[in-house]
Amino acid sequence: MANNTRHHSRRDFIRKTVGAGIAVSAFPFSFCSQNIPPGDKDFIVSIVKIKDNNIIYAVEEAIDLLGGINTVTAGKDRIMLKPNLVAEGPTFTTQPEVIKALALLIKNAGKDVSIGEGSAAAGGFNATNEGIFRTKKQDILDGMQQYVFDQLGYTDLAQSINVPLVNLHSGEMTEAEVQDGYLFDKITLHNSVAETDLLCSVPMMKTHVLATVTLSMKNLIGVYPGTVYYSVRSWLHDHAAANGSPGVGYEIVDMLKAVKTGLVVIDASRAMEGDGPTDGSLVDMGLIIAGNNPLAADMVTTKLMSFNLDEVPAITLARQAGMGPDSMDEIEVRGEKIEDVRKSFKRPNLVPWPQISPVWGNQEI
Repeated sequence: MANNTRHHSRRDFIRKTVGAGIAVSAFPFSFCSQNIPPGDKDFIVSIVKIKDNNIIYAVEEAIDLLGGINTVTAGKDRIMLKPNLVAEGPTFTTQPEVIKALALLIKNAGKDVSIGEGSAAAGGFNATNEGIFRTKKQDILDGMQQYVFDQLGYTDLAQSINVPLVNLHSGEMTEAEVQDGYLFDKITLHNSVAETDLLCSVPMMKTHVLATVTLSMKNLIGVYPGTVYYSVRSWLHDHAAANGSPGVGYEIVDMLKAVKTGLVVIDASRAMEGDGPTDGSLVDMGLIIAGNNPLAADMVTTKLMSFNLDEVPAITLARQAGMGPDSMDEIEVRGEKIEDVRKSFKRPNLVPWPQISPVWGNQEI
């Protein structure tokens, strides 16, 4: 795809933002209550089909297949759910029903739960028909984040279930150590992230023109606060590219080392192929995928998309760093079999950060 076509496509995305919020499912909880044995492997991933459009029940079943909410949150009292709300479009973001299901499960288990995000862009704030602009200005970032929460139905959701929303771009910050980081010895984090016992990544299954796929690990880029690393994380990607980061892999793995991860739930009710994270085509997957380790969950989901693991730089780097399973043989897959629900996803037209940055955050406001 020619660069001018790609740039035009980015501008189209900005112009075509969706103003309506998403209706939150009202399905009651009906716990699966299965007695799932622990299994022989440390890394467990569950794959569940969504039946009768009941996303909430599918999330419950996926967690149950991991051993239940008490098992996957054992010893964790403060839990933050991190959806992928890259911008204000509901076709390329985590559906609120998935977050609602998880939040209520966690609350019913007696835990404190919050929802945190630092979105990349929104029309009228740091995005115009000329492109997406970088900014560290708190007033712009705060307004943008609230707008995204409002447009996607997360403000109403949080109020309806009495769960706090956290804007990860601004507020009290702290420094988190990064052991053997590719880019950093320390990363600046929002205090609420640093103080949480478990950061649960809840992405939408998508391809990505920088990272190949964007799943639970790539979703953590949204934890870098924009008041430090700029919106679209443009300074972060500049720094990483100058140090040879393959497919934004360095910045992904460094954040993975800085935060407390474990439980992952991937929204594959619908997915995106081609030039994600916003400009691809939707794929009807009808699945919820959950795992007790982000690398394991991403490896299984990458296979479901018919990608090879070595096509995804972040997976390669995380495996080299010993952050989870080294091979698929170390992962126990429960529920649906990979081969029964796998689809062949259209590959993204990969573009390195220096080429795409003139549209994704080269100019500052």
